Amino acid sequence: MSFNYRVAGYVKLAKLWEKNKEAALSYHKRYYKEKCDKIPGWILQGVYVDITGQKLIYKRPQMLHLLKACRNGEVDCIAAQTKAYLAANSEEFCYLLKFLSEMPGLIELVTEDEKYHINTIMNPEQQKEALEKMADDYVKLDEAKYKKWKEKILQGIQEL
Repeated sequence: MSFNYRVAGYVKLAKLWEKNKEAALSYHKRYYKEKCDKIPGWILQGVYVDITGQKLIYKRPQMLHLLKACRNGEVDCIAAQTKAYLAANSEEFCYLLKFLSEMPGLIELVTEDEKYHINTIMNPEQQKEALEKMADDYVKLDEAKYKKWKEKILQGIQEL
């Protein structure tokens, strides 16, 4: 039995792309449509593109829309060309992983990084479990800090 994944593409672009916003949006929508069309079981739910100088997740409106869609059960998989699109640093990445793992539905991650290729659907070498452990271990270092971060995310989602 095969499973259909409702996939959302996510892209974070530098503020300088604001001048060519329409071209950037068109390109990335086409890119993810073609990608999903090539992979059996992938159904494109949407493409979320933040064109902002903001590195912090809770300050990126399209990322907040994406997280809301995940919470609402509309997305099963987040696809990004690079891990850096998802989070600008290790702390934010761990917090994002923890946040996604706390959702009622299972959210998969797929990136195309050569060096840090993530694919929790294929799950090579129990990658998903290793990422979840890394996130849990990191959050345990300062749970209060994660809770403050999470509150900012939830507030941002609520304000959409």
